[in-house]
Amino acid sequence: MKEELESLSNNNTQVLVNLPSERKAIGYSQKFGVDFSETFSPVVWWDTIRIVLSIAAARKLKLGQFEVKTVFLYGDLSEDIYMTQSEGFSDSSGQHVYPK
Repeated sequence: MKEELESLSNNNTQVLVNLPSERKAIGYSQKFGVDFSETFSPVVWWDTIRIVLSIAAARKLKLGQFEVKTVFLYGDLSEDIYMTQSEGFSDSSGQHVYPK
């Protein structure tokens, strides 16, 4: 999780701000070091991989792969979202996370 938080900071996708008085911050459902392994992670079926590889081979295409750890941040939001900092990764300023 530390790597993902550093990625968010390095890519300038979030800032720490004081929560406006009329707003409420969204919390996290996971607890630091307790239930991190109890998450849903979609995976592809092997049949799908074989089909893609077969099509690429038949058409003599080049394939590549990459991993996107912060894919949920690439959508456009029309409203302001404020989140509490993750337990175990928060600083003592009392500020909240605001995605840019």
